[in-house]
Amino acid sequence: MKIEHIAMYVNDLEAARDFFVKYIGGCSNNGYHNEKTGFRSYFISFDDGSRLEIMNRPDMEDMRKSAARTGYVHIAFSLGSAENVDALTDKLRKDGYEIISGPRTTGDGYYESCISAFEGNIIELTI
Repeated sequence: MKIEHIAMYVNDLEAARDFFVKYIGGCSNNGYHNEKTGFRSYFISFDDGSRLEIMNRPDMEDMRKSAARTGYVHIAFSLGSAENVDALTDKLRKDGYEIISGPRTTGDGYYESCISAFEGNIIELTI
């Protein structure tokens, strides 16, 4: 069994799509729009076959996203090396994204950094 895709609602669908394409190397489909409900989505595909569905609809709630909460907290992307983690973290910092932690080696041995990407959503970069 494998995870087929993960889905998340976002306020700015195009900005979220652009983030995953520009920084994480995803490939976006052309999108879907249900004119009756206003629902819109993109599937972002990654080299290993995993996919992320980003979605938007007019009647969404946008609740505060604290880091210590129940539910999904972050999405982690494996970049293959510490050098890649360092380079992308530096690029995101230079482009104005908040670096929450790292790059660093965690107590359980992961080399990672965490970024507050778009709309307060946390992206983890790891080896």
